[in-house]
Amino acid sequence: MILALPLAAQSPSGVQPPPVPVPADTAMARHSPFVYFFRSALIPGWGQASLDRKLTAGLFIAFEGLAWSMTLKSNTEMRYLDQADPATAASRRAERQDWVVLIVFNHLFSALEAYVSAHLFDFPPDLRVRPLPGGRTGIGVTVGMPHH
Repeated sequence: MILALPLAAQSPSGVQPPPVPVPADTAMARHSPFVYFFRSALIPGWGQASLDRKLTAGLFIAFEGLAWSMTLKSNTEMRYLDQADPATAASRRAERQDWVVLIVFNHLFSALEAYVSAHLFDFPPDLRVRPLPGGRTGIGVTVGMPHH
């Protein structure tokens, strides 16, 4: 006959030890890169701001504001020139079309940049490019690896 008795390190029957706290995952849960793509396609800079790339987001937003203000300025001048000087109004139409094209490209480039940034979000920030030692041609890449 085998007798099973609890060992000293085991808890007495019926009493459960308190749960061991599991550390929270330090990496934030990220959306699909397409989410950031569509955010920035809708409003340039939104995807970058969501990825905590504030400077890049600010540049896309600033250019968007500039392009819209220049488009509105061209519209105002075009309305005036339609009555005063129709020949010059044609050049204002071309200028307005240029600004509209730049708005479209700003949306596209912002969306593509947000998509790529979402893919490279976990890329190590301490990546360095330096010349190879010994005078060899080429490029060496140093990637820091944590060690404990």
